[in-house]
Amino acid sequence: MKKFAYVAATFALIIIAAVFFRAVFKTVTPASSNLSATTSEFPLPAISDQNPGTMIALPQPITDGSMSLEKAISLRRSVRSYVNQPLSIEELSQLLWAGQGINNERGFRTAPSAGATFPLELFVMVNNVAGLKKGLYHYQIGEHALKLTDARELEGEVARASLSQSMISDAGVVIIFTAIFDRTTSRYGERGIRYIHNEVGHVSQNIHLQVSALNLGTVVIGAYRDEEVEAILNLGEEFRVLYMMPIGKI
Repeated sequence: MKKFAYVAATFALIIIAAVFFRAVFKTVTPASSNLSATTSEFPLPAISDQNPGTMIALPQPITDGSMSLEKAISLRRSVRSYVNQPLSIEELSQLLWAGQGINNERGFRTAPSAGATFPLELFVMVNNVAGLKKGLYHYQIGEHALKLTDARELEGEVARASLSQSMISDAGVVIIFTAIFDRTTSRYGERGIRYIHNEVGHVSQNIHLQVSALNLGTVVIGAYRDEEVEAILNLGEEFRVLYMMPIGKI
């Protein structure tokens, strides 16, 4: 009888412990599904302190998410309508890392580049990101950071120069793909032009799949007046705009 009571008491303790740990861990959200919530552990400069030249460190990206590659591919679609809700800095960090982040101790990136010449530079036109001032930012790949280059609200002008495609204005951000052609053509000559356009495809698909994994929406845009967009963005003579991806909540 005593032995039976001992066994019953042991099982009761196990059940109580299981209930306790289930209650505790039920409140823990996996990091990969919590990207939309900006955490207090990552302080952003006050918007009033964000001026051209300001460097803003980005949260570290997640490299082991909860969605399979196959699932992300199955969800990939061109989405042109977005709801008026801000993206989080964590989501923006993840998108930029997926496109051009460093994933190797030798400095290699998440997308291939001919001869590791890395001609692409990503700019982000911020329309609606929690904690960030509207304006144009340059993704600093080595530091995984953003540099505010222009604090003007540019979405209206860029949309008009992009044949009045409303996605440009409605998106939380527009990732702008630019290239410094000489980085690649100085090694490969005219053939380097093809390599650069190939690279844009690699990077944009990475971002498109990351968009799917984050339950966001995007579409790739190649229809715009090149010289007009470049003049509005005022990036300088060496940068050429090749592609744009508006990204927003759906």
